[in-house]
Amino acid sequence: MNYLNERWYSLVSRKGRTMDLIGDYAGSELFLIDGHSLLQEILTDDLLALGRDDEASYQILHAIHSLEQLLESFQRRDATFEIAFWEGTEDPSWHEYLRIKKPMFVMLNDGSSFKGPKRTEVVLLQRIFMFNIMSQGVALTLLHGTVFRESKISSLVMEYRQDAKTGMRLPEGLRSAVRTASTVLQNLETKVLSSEGDHSPLPLLSDLHVENPLDLDATLAEVIKICAAQALGPLAPELLFAFVAHSLITPTLSVEERARPMQSIDPKMNSMLKDVFLPRVFAALLKVPRGSAVDIDGRVFSDLLHCVLCNSALSLDDILGADIAARVNSIWSKLSLPEVHISSLVTEFEIPEIPSPVSSPSSLPEPFGVLPFSNPVFDDILEPIDVDIDDEDEDDIQAATHFNFGEQFVDASHWHNHRRAILPKHLGGETPQAMDARQRMKQLRRDQNFKKQLQWQAQTLTGAFGAILEPIVIVPGGDSKEKEAPSTKNHARKPKKEHISSAEKIRRANAEKKQTDADKSNQAWWTQEVASLKKMTTPQKISRLEALLRNERRAGADGWLAVMLRLYDLNLQFMLWLEDPDSDHPVNSAAVRDKYTVAVMSRIKTISERGNLWPSAIGLLKAVLNALGFSQYIPSLLESSPDQTTTDRKLGFDFARLDEFVHITEHRTLWQLRLFGEHMDRSMDSQADSRVSFKPDAWQRQVLDSLDANESVLVVAPTSAGKTFISYYAMEKVLRSSDNDILVYIAPTKALVTQIAAEVYGRFTKNFTTSRSCWAIHTRDYRINDPSNCQILVTVPEILATLLLSPAMAREWIPRIKWIILDEIHSIGEQGGGAVWEQIILLAPCPVIGLSATIGHPEKFNNWLESVQVQHGFKHNFIVHPHRYSHLRKFVYVPQSRSKAVVFPGLERYVPSQQVRFLHPVSLLTSGGRTLPPDFALESRDCLTLYNALYELQSELLIDVTDLKPAKFFKKSELLRQKDILSYEAQLKDVLIKLMEQSDPRDPASPIQKIVSKMQDEVVATYDTVPDDNVFLDNIVYMLSDLHASGDLPTLLFQFDRTGCEVMAIHLLRTLEDNERKWRENSPEWTTKIRKWERWQAGAKARQRLSEKAAKKQKGEKEEDAPRAEPASTWEETFNPDDPSSEFSFVGKSTYTMTDLENALNEMAWVSIPQWALDALRRGIAVHHAGMNKAYRSLVESLYRLGFVRVIICTGTLALGINAPTKTSVFCGDSPYLTALMYRQCAGRAGRRGFDLLGKVVFYGLAMDRIQRLVLSRLPSLGGNFPMTSTMVLRLFNLLEGSNNSPFAETAIRNMLQLPNITFTSDIGRDQLLHHTRFSIDYLRRAALLDAQGHPIDLFGVAAHLYYTEPSNLALISLLRHGIIHRICNQTSMINAQREFMLVMCHLFGRRYLPSVYASTANVKELIRKSPSMVVLPPLPEDARKVLLKHDGEILRVFSGYALKYASQHGDTDDEHKLPVSGKTYPRFDETQGSNIFRSFLQSSAVQPVARSPFVANSGHGDNFASVPELTRTARRGLHLNDHAIPSLHHITALPGDALAPFPLNAYLLDYYIHGQKKALVNVNGIREGDLWFLLEDFTLCLKAIRSSLEKLLLGVADGDEDVDDDPVDPAESDNTGRKKPGMGGAEKRDMSAGINATPIVQTAVGANDPPRPPGMSDENWKVLLVIHRVTFEFEEKFREMWA
Repeated sequence: MNYLNERWYSLVSRKGRTMDLIGDYAGSELFLIDGHSLLQEILTDDLLALGRDDEASYQILHAIHSLEQLLESFQRRDATFEIAFWEGTEDPSWHEYLRIKKPMFVMLNDGSSFKGPKRTEVVLLQRIFMFNIMSQGVALTLLHGTVFRESKISSLVMEYRQDAKTGMRLPEGLRSAVRTASTVLQNLETKVLSSEGDHSPLPLLSDLHVENPLDLDATLAEVIKICAAQALGPLAPELLFAFVAHSLITPTLSVEERARPMQSIDPKMNSMLKDVFLPRVFAALLKVPRGSAVDIDGRVFSDLLHCVLCNSALSLDDILGADIAARVNSIWSKLSLPEVHISSLVTEFEIPEIPSPVSSPSSLPEPFGVLPFSNPVFDDILEPIDVDIDDEDEDDIQAATHFNFGEQFVDASHWHNHRRAILPKHLGGETPQAMDARQRMKQLRRDQNFKKQLQWQAQTLTGAFGAILEPIVIVPGGDSKEKEAPSTKNHARKPKKEHISSAEKIRRANAEKKQTDADKSNQAWWTQEVASLKKMTTPQKISRLEALLRNERRAGADGWLAVMLRLYDLNLQFMLWLEDPDSDHPVNSAAVRDKYTVAVMSRIKTISERGNLWPSAIGLLKAVLNALGFSQYIPSLLESSPDQTTTDRKLGFDFARLDEFVHITEHRTLWQLRLFGEHMDRSMDSQADSRVSFKPDAWQRQVLDSLDANESVLVVAPTSAGKTFISYYAMEKVLRSSDNDILVYIAPTKALVTQIAAEVYGRFTKNFTTSRSCWAIHTRDYRINDPSNCQILVTVPEILATLLLSPAMAREWIPRIKWIILDEIHSIGEQGGGAVWEQIILLAPCPVIGLSATIGHPEKFNNWLESVQVQHGFKHNFIVHPHRYSHLRKFVYVPQSRSKAVVFPGLERYVPSQQVRFLHPVSLLTSGGRTLPPDFALESRDCLTLYNALYELQSELLIDVTDLKPAKFFKKSELLRQKDILSYEAQLKDVLIKLMEQSDPRDPASPIQKIVSKMQDEVVATYDTVPDDNVFLDNIVYMLSDLHASGDLPTLLFQFDRTGCEVMAIHLLRTLEDNERKWRENSPEWTTKIRKWERWQAGAKARQRLSEKAAKKQKGEKEEDAPRAEPASTWEETFNPDDPSSEFSFVGKSTYTMTDLENALNEMAWVSIPQWALDALRRGIAVHHAGMNKAYRSLVESLYRLGFVRVIICTGTLALGINAPTKTSVFCGDSPYLTALMYRQCAGRAGRRGFDLLGKVVFYGLAMDRIQRLVLSRLPSLGGNFPMTSTMVLRLFNLLEGSNNSPFAETAIRNMLQLPNITFTSDIGRDQLLHHTRFSIDYLRRAALLDAQGHPIDLFGVAAHLYYTEPSNLALISLLRHGIIHRICNQTSMINAQREFMLVMCHLFGRRYLPSVYASTANVKELIRKSPSMVVLPPLPEDARKVLLKHDGEILRVFSGYALKYASQHGDTDDEHKLPVSGKTYPRFDETQGSNIFRSFLQSSAVQPVARSPFVANSGHGDNFASVPELTRTARRGLHLNDHAIPSLHHITALPGDALAPFPLNAYLLDYYIHGQKKALVNVNGIREGDLWFLLEDFTLCLKAIRSSLEKLLLGVADGDEDVDDDPVDPAESDNTGRKKPGMGGAEKRDMSAGINATPIVQTAVGANDPPRPPGMSDENWKVLLVIHRVTFEFEEKFREMWA
């Protein structure tokens, strides 16, 4: 086992990722749960009284409830799973299941939690089972240790490359050990199940023929027959008789009656029952077909024996009741068994003297009463609930020894630097410190540099249709009360008759004259241009015309010249057709005809739609349509063309001849379906609308109407559908309507924040005379412009949530917010930051605009969002548009083997391969599904091929597709539109679904499989292997070359491992460099070119002399006589032999030059960028992931938009809304992060609206079943979070009190607490939310964070500023209040103090668990042998753990009281007696049933819990809970307790190996503090390199928040001097390392030595970076601040060095 762990499992588990299995990994995909592991999880529950060593309990009802409760935890989170039991991984039925169902992963245990006999053998076999499953290509996740939090299921995901031969590579010794372990366990199982022993069989007089085997009585009779032949010990007949009686009476009992304590029975009886009798009975039940249906309750059985012993003189009828007694006697007599006198048990066993109490006294403390509390706002809200006030507990609050100042907190300073005020001067804050000349110059330089970068980035951005952004100038002075926004619903009114003034007439006359002059000029230019074109070859004409069409002045206008250029372009297509050598080829001519007919018809369609046609142009187009055979489309195309003129105009050129060969003989509808789908009109009921500059579709007009009506809206539409305009339309409304209103734009990432700000900068200009700005950026790292003094704030969700909860902003700033745009709103379901999005929605003082392309089942989320908005007083609209603007065509790249690959010859000489294979969407329907995903789409040509296949197979499939014949279905006399195709697609999909429902996925001849085989590419059909790493890397250049040859660049290559991205880029770069070098060495062409260039270089001095001579001559001439000739440009002037050759570069045609790139790189010289990344940029290749420098990433994004870079290898960083329009998205290799959601986001980047009519998706290096899963999977439902944590309640009080009960604060709190549901995934209603809030208040009072009137006090700053770390922030509060931190910091050794303080911080913040096998003693010993890391975090100091254990007990007492109070007031419901999954209902308690001795005994002795589930009480548990997880896990169903909404510290106080903390903690933070080595953290601690920066940054900010909060509190108490400038680094000033650039140091710190000398202190060496000691501060407090400062400073310094 150690060998297997060392060589395989420890490595696999280290590479594993802890993920949200539903939201971030599997989505709606099927996975398996190992049945044995599932049962193991249930049976190892300490609360379950089953199989215990010291008692004969068998509480199967509790076990079944626990099992169903665990399964319900999966079901409630929309998991799609099945439970499987394996006999072996080589079972053919498993392989068939794997082939058909294709489960995404298997969830199981790795054996580490097993505590039974033969543990080593069990664990070894389980690990081998895992090894075999993973070798078959199936991922694994661990069931033990899985965390169910809110709507998330988090577990460790382990993936492994599929390799059927892996098992054969195991050494023989290991395989032999596996066989031995298997034999040992099989023998043990045989022994357990055997019935060998001392035979004293009962005399069986006759065999019983059971007529109804399903009858309980008959089943019990079979059990008696089997047991009668076995040795069951003394008094076996009497015990067996009692067991049968118990089995008959148990199903009639209520759940309350089965809530059994363990009664005291004779030890001899207890031993006999658990060791002999019950095991043999259970073995007999195994042999009976319906034995598992017998309801057994060990404690009811023991109670029955107890009752019999106590009432031995009574008859069976008196004890059991006549009915049960008669049934038992009937069963017994039918077997002809001797009569049994059950009272004879008294002769063998002692009679209990006194019945046992209902339940044994618990050592656990009773729940707290509720402390008195009164707050005007909350009193009103909490009035409906009834709690018992306990004044006597008031003194407990003062039990702490430190920080009991009772000082009210004032939230007016920055979280990480208390010396900086939150509010600016214009909102009542402090006046900023005046800057000297040098500081003003620095500030000016920073602003100018940033604006320069922003302006350049804005210039690279394009609008929705590919046009360069033109800024809209808005004049300040708007007033929303007096001026109406320009975009209103008045667009529907009939326009008034226009009145033209004399001045206007003159202006129009002048404009007309100007237009006439321009026409004359254009005509002369066109005549000259045509003459020039006549002298060119056809390819030269095409190049020239392409350049002219890119000229906006010529081709972009609406005049005749733009039409003329396009007519000439049409003419060129015919010329190319006539000159094509294959136009007469017997085979190839058809492909040539298809190519040019599409080119011609697409141009005719464009020309007619643009309009401005004149008679001869119309006549020409009619002639072309007639020649093609499309005369029926003339009316719809030409007669409806807009802005026609009667003034004729000559073409000025001879149009190509229209021979008969251009005529299309194919039916026009079939031709369109087959070839013209990309060019079809995509509009959906579009109409002109004065509010926007384009024709919006119907759904877009609904959005405009909602915004004009000031209504909330949720828009769900795919990428490229046209959502972009919504945000900017709202922004323009706000900017025009007022100078005071605010719109807040929320983006999920900082990269997207910067891009949106650049786009706002490029779209809008509004220059204020005051300090107010049009826009601002605010993230955690930096601010641009003043966020509180702008009109458009672009930020991340965490910042806005903080601002909405800031008292300083509540009175002035927040009421000015008119719109909040939540872009990528599906981020609300993310595991990390989703709760912040919910807080924003709950607190929003205005309508919200939600935008997303990927929300699974959006109706549920929208219902909740609408309820919130209605509660806030805003009408809400839900708008869904399911169709993309451009289709996504899917391909798979089949890599060549290394033996078949040819040397890469360069792009110009590359011959396209046939390795990029088309994937028809229907060809992917092989996974046995019964439905199609909502976004399953067919192009027009896909529809046609599907129809042909259905038509060909209709007799076999017994279907009729007559009505789907294209010529019959489409009866239009105009070109088909995308809207028509959607109707046809829907009909075809209905047929597909019917065939899927009729098909057996196991049958290759099923109807759907026949259709699939018709649609499947012959090469793809045989492709089912994933290339190895070498083949994968070698084929990248060929794949990109194929895309280049087909015109499918630019492309984004998605690889979800950062290191993998870099490896791909480096390999591609080296491939290009090596082949370029070889080509240059052997190319005569290159040699000749170099010689010419060298000769040109040699003549540089001669050219310079001639140039100077010509300049002197020109200077002596009169200016008017000077020649106008311009110096001719030659290729030698721009040639650089060091630049990459174009054949070995993917640089695109762009206005951006290599010189521009070098200049940009020189400006970034201070940024640390690897040399290979710079070299790759010069070849048009880039890498983009969160680990790359931000400046580099920004440059890459801009170069990609400019067309210079055409290949980006990236993670998902470019999937979330970043403007990186691409032609093709390529998925390179598999990853756990490649989920259904991520696939759609990444694939949606392809198909650039305004650039491409079609997007392409290529799968490379993925197995076909994985491709099928990605394309056909459904989006998971959004997950939610319970936002009302204890810290959130605390922050609401701060908002209320700090803003002096501002209207916004009161309204926000009332709205939040009066919602029907606080979150869209919670079952908690309003009444329970109020109870939870009231008891959270009680906890906060006991934690000394709130006083009796609701004022935040003392350590509130620490708790609130670390809100995102709850409950760790509250644990720190407890340690501070009870003197633990003071004890640590006041040690004699400062080094020990800092080390121990850091240890405590590592237990509280940045917690990362180690897989159990990775943290094994042997593995850790090997790891640390050559490393400075300790790997496993040492335990908490004992006194700290004791304090936290006590605090956790207090939390439990508070929330136990909450559970008891709520449960007692709301009683039980029918759900309390129903199992959660099966729905099986058990009888309710009925007092009238107590007519016999045993029933009365059960009722009088039953446990009677109030808050505990009665099913859990089956094991004897009342309302005493040992931990918060036990409370939340075992509470009644109606309580809906949330483990993570209660600030329990169980995971902090639990020791490694405990059930509450099964895995040890990683010491990576402590290790980094000690040695500062990044490499050790990655290689030894197992931290992913890409995650490391973020983890260290988060921990740094935690330390800074603690330091700032404690400084503020202690300085306030000491009344010390706070005017100390710590000179924080402005991100705009830093060099991206956090350090100051050279020559940009801050101001000198003030000399406070007088203050230090004024107060005697403990002798502590003063460090160079220590802060000055404030006057009046005690020694103890000063040592605390000093230790925290030093730890923070030292950790941050190491972090900055790594950042550099």
